[in-house]
Amino acid sequence: MEESDKVIKMNKSYTILISLIVALGGFLLGFDSAVISGAVKGITVYFEMTEWMLGFSVGCVVFGAMAGNLMAGPLSDKYGRKNVLIFVAALFTISASWSAMATGYTEFIIARIIGGIGIGGAILIAPIYIAEIAPPKLRGSLVSFNQLNIVIGISVAYFSNYFLVDMGENSWRYMLGVEAIPAAIYFLALFTVPKSPRWLITRLNQVEPARKILAKIGGEEYAEITIAEIKRGVAKKEEKGKLADLFSNRNRTIMIIALGIAFFQQITGINAVFYYAPTIFEQAGGSTDSSFLQAIVVGLTNLVFTLVAIWLIDRLGRKPLLLIGTTFMTIALLMAAFAFNNASYDFNEETLAKVGNTEIRTALTDLNGKSFDGQAALFEEVEPMMNKDLFLKFKRNEITNFIQVNATLVLIAILLYVAAFAISLGPVMWTLISEIFPTKVKGIAISVVGFFNSLVSFSVTQVFPWELSNLGPTATFAIYALLSFCAIFFVYKYVIETKGKTLEEVQEVLIRK
Repeated sequence: MEESDKVIKMNKSYTILISLIVALGGFLLGFDSAVISGAVKGITVYFEMTEWMLGFSVGCVVFGAMAGNLMAGPLSDKYGRKNVLIFVAALFTISASWSAMATGYTEFIIARIIGGIGIGGAILIAPIYIAEIAPPKLRGSLVSFNQLNIVIGISVAYFSNYFLVDMGENSWRYMLGVEAIPAAIYFLALFTVPKSPRWLITRLNQVEPARKILAKIGGEEYAEITIAEIKRGVAKKEEKGKLADLFSNRNRTIMIIALGIAFFQQITGINAVFYYAPTIFEQAGGSTDSSFLQAIVVGLTNLVFTLVAIWLIDRLGRKPLLLIGTTFMTIALLMAAFAFNNASYDFNEETLAKVGNTEIRTALTDLNGKSFDGQAALFEEVEPMMNKDLFLKFKRNEITNFIQVNATLVLIAILLYVAAFAISLGPVMWTLISEIFPTKVKGIAISVVGFFNSLVSFSVTQVFPWELSNLGPTATFAIYALLSFCAIFFVYKYVIETKGKTLEEVQEVLIRK
C-alpha cells in the first residue's frame, strides 16, 4: 500500500473539496440549532409563550430531526446519499424563509419542524457519505469536517444574532431568515459532488462509475484495492438488513456502543448550553449585550477545539479523546454548579430599580434589604406575593437583576465544558457511528441511532427552561455533571479504537467481539 498511499496523498485535495461541500450541511445544522438562542426573547413575546411553549418551540427542531433520522437512512440506501442531501438542503431553505415570516405559533412550529427534518437528514447522511468516500488514513479527519462545520455554523449564528439584535422588536425574524442564503448555496453546490462509490457498487452494482470516482480520489491502484474490499463485503451480504438484525447477538456490541455514545452525547446537556447560552449568562447576572457577546465566545471556543479534535482524531485515536473530553466535561459542569450554588440574591433600592415590570417591582417592595442564599428560599418567599402569571415573568425575566454570582467562574466553566465536548463527544460520536455498522444494516442502523440521539436531545431542550426556573441552575448543572461522570465509565468499558482500520476491518473486530 506504500505506493497507493503516495497517490492518495497527491489526490487528497479532491477528497477534501467534496467532503467540505457535503459538510456544509453541518454548517446549516449548527446555524439552525444556535440561531434560536438569540430569538428566544422575541418569539416569547410575539407568540405569548409559556415555559412549555417556549421549550417546545426550541426543541421542536429536534422533534423534526427524529422524523428526519427515521427517513434518512432508508431513503439514502434507496435513492443515494447525494440525492437525500439535495432534498435536505431544500428543506433548510424552506424552513428558514417560513419561520422568519410566520405570524402564528402553529405556523412557526411547522416551519421549525421542517428545518428539523433537514437536520435529521444532514446529521446522519453527510458523515456516511464522507466515510464512504474517504481513504482510511483521512477518514477520521474528513468525517470530522461535518462537526467542524456544525460548530462554524453555531459560531456564525451567535455573531449574526449579536449584529441583528438591535434591529427592533422583529429582529428575531432577521435572525431566523438569514439562514436561507447559505441553504440555497448548499443546494446548488451539492450538484457538483459525485455519488458514493460504495453505494454505487453495493446498491446498483455499478462498478465502472465507482472506479472512476475512486481513481480520482486515490489513483487506479487505490481504486482496485477499494473495489475488491467492497466486493468482499458484498459477497458476505446475504440479504438486505432488517430492524431485527440490529438487536441480534451478532450486532449486540455495536448497538451498545452506538446507543450509549448517542445517549451521552446529548444527555450531558450540550444543546441546552447552545440553545440557551444567552439565557444562562443572563442567569449569571449579565446584561443582554454581554450575554450575546459571551455566547460568541462559546461559539469560538467550540470552533477552535473542534479543529484540535480534527488534528488529533487520526493521531491520538477516538477512545483517548472521548476519555479526556468526558473527564473535563464533568469537572466543568461541577464548576458551574459550584458557582451557582454559592450565589446570593440581594434586594435593595438599586436592584429593585432594575425591574422593568411595574407590578412585579411593587410586589417585591417588602423585600427591600433582604438577601437569600439560594433560589429555593427566594421562590418560597416571592411566590405568595404575586399571581401565577407575574411569578412566571419574575422567574423568567427579572430574577437576574438580583443575583450575585461569580460570573467569571460561570464563563470559565461553560467554556471548559464546550471545549471538552468539542474534542470528544461532538466529533467522535459521528465518526464512530459512520464506521462501526456493517453495510448490510448501515442505513437502518444510522436512522435508529440518530432517532434515539434526537429523542434524548429533544428531552433535554424541552425540560431545560423548566429546570432552570424550578430546580435552579445549581441542581441543573449538577445533574449534567453526574451524567457526564457516567459517560467516562461507559467509554472506558465499551468503546473500541477504530483509528487506521478500514470499515470492513472495524466491522469484523466488532462482530467477533
